[in-house]
Amino acid sequence: MITILIADDEPHVVSLVRATLEDDQIRVLEAADGETALDLAEAAQPDVILLDVHMPGLDGFEACYRLRSDRQFEKTKIILLTAAAQAADEARGLAAGADHYLRKPFSPIRLLSLVQSLVPGSGAWLPR
Repeated sequence: MITILIADDEPHVVSLVRATLEDDQIRVLEAADGETALDLAEAAQPDVILLDVHMPGLDGFEACYRLRSDRQFEKTKIILLTAAAQAADEARGLAAGADHYLRKPFSPIRLLSLVQSLVPGSGAWLPR
């Protein structure tokens, strides 16, 4: 079972991610802010974490940095999924430790392809 954590305060984005990725081989967990995302990551040890940059409280940059500072998440794939589209935002996200930076609005096919490329063994998985 592959576990993906989506942290975003926009319910429609969370719903789109869930509809795109979740099936009997992939479990999707949800957080609406950075602090909750860190708590869920600690408890669930997800394979992939999708972080929005602009969330209430702890933002995605800081959440990413904290995750990368913890050895237990050094192999976890982190994708910043955000409307912050400036080159400086992307550079800041990658400097915080993100593996990829995916801009909103995003293509569900692009998200699916990205997750499949990041998670070994998920290539045979197809969405419902």
